Amino acid sequence: MALKGNKYGTHRVIEPHGVLTQAAWKIDNDMTKHYSNEIICDVISLNIDSASFTQIEEACEGDEKRIGEMIMGIVAERGKQQNPVTGSGGMFIGKVAYIGEDLKDRDLKVGDKIASLVSLSLTPLKIDKILAIHKDIDRVDIVGQAVLFESGIYAKLPDDMSETLALAALDVAGAPAQARKLPKEGDSVLILGANGKSGVLCGYEAMKKVGPTGNVVGVVRNPKQVPALMELGVYNKVVVASATEPIAVLDAALEANGGKEYDISICCVNVESCEMSAILPVRDDGIVYFFSMATSFTKAALGAEGIGKDVTMIIGNGYTKDHAEITLNVLRENEKLRKLFDEKYC
Repeated sequence: MALKGNKYGTHRVIEPHGVLTQAAWKIDNDMTKHYSNEIICDVISLNIDSASFTQIEEACEGDEKRIGEMIMGIVAERGKQQNPVTGSGGMFIGKVAYIGEDLKDRDLKVGDKIASLVSLSLTPLKIDKILAIHKDIDRVDIVGQAVLFESGIYAKLPDDMSETLALAALDVAGAPAQARKLPKEGDSVLILGANGKSGVLCGYEAMKKVGPTGNVVGVVRNPKQVPALMELGVYNKVVVASATEPIAVLDAALEANGGKEYDISICCVNVESCEMSAILPVRDDGIVYFFSMATSFTKAALGAEGIGKDVTMIIGNGYTKDHAEITLNVLRENEKLRKLFDEKYC
């Protein structure tokens, strides 16, 4: 009979003792150990967190062989895919290979294809071989296995879309669900990183929520992206400015909102030093939602204090209630977005 592990996976922590797997430096990725409250999956693909993949790609100067070696090295050293620089991970899709006896009552069976909805930064992972690296979509196809703990959340892959399409959307599922939850009718919403996966999904949900009296404005760095984004219909306006230049963002954003500060901003940018661009354009008592894993709590907290902004700042929790279904439904509802994801991320 298999031993029962800790609900949150602390039985897999090697060092340091007393922490959860996300905070651990090294965890046990021995897949021959079967616990009664774990699920083990044969992994098909990893979707590396955007901030993490960008850092790895830059460190390897874009060389795919070096990127693969770095990812293999991280997993071999740490027992998980957690970038030591960004601290972030990603998610996986795979086939269920083992279900512990304590979890037999779940609507899940061996052979089901699922997507993990918890970060690779806390997930025991073993990579036997890297099959392909898709730099343009931050995806790595592998032969390997991963563990989901009793507390881990996942989504069974839907029948009405491809695995890669579902994975591309589920990778950022927390963002559009929050974009549905946070605004109210008539609000003004600013989205930085408006051209990325999370940006366009957030724009779509925000547009639905604020209605015809609201204003959803996207910020992009490349002016060539503006016409295609406007054609998608997920923004009222799109402005051009670098998210690392807060004054430029502030000026462009205010002009697009009739000179008024915003009720909410959502930062989906995958590079550092964008905190003040998200904070500056928001009114006192407004909301700033940081979905990017490149966000610095120190820069955000001290930056808001330094300019006298009394705003509610929310860390980009990748989980919110029903986030997987909300996100997949966006692709079911909007043919243009689904076509974009099919062409760009699959």
